[in-house]
Amino acid sequence: MHFEVKIEVSPRDGIANPEGSTIERALPALGFEMTGNVRVGKVIRLQVEAESADAAQSLVEDMCNRFLTNPVIEDALVEVLAT
Repeated sequence: MHFEVKIEVSPRDGIANPEGSTIERALPALGFEMTGNVRVGKVIRLQVEAESADAAQSLVEDMCNRFLTNPVIEDALVEVLAT
């Protein structure tokens, strides 16, 4: 079966996030003073072939740990979207 998967990668708490800091400083100058704690990450979408949604989840989590993310400084949230 084919599964569509979304991976949200974000810096772990306590890890510097210069892109987020830049955006957080710029937003008030544009009139958006109600924002704070801006963190920038990335989203990866892909399709995998697996026997079940649980197998797809496990496979993609392994991809994240081995290649798609740096588990020392990043967290990954894996979501199996559809078959």
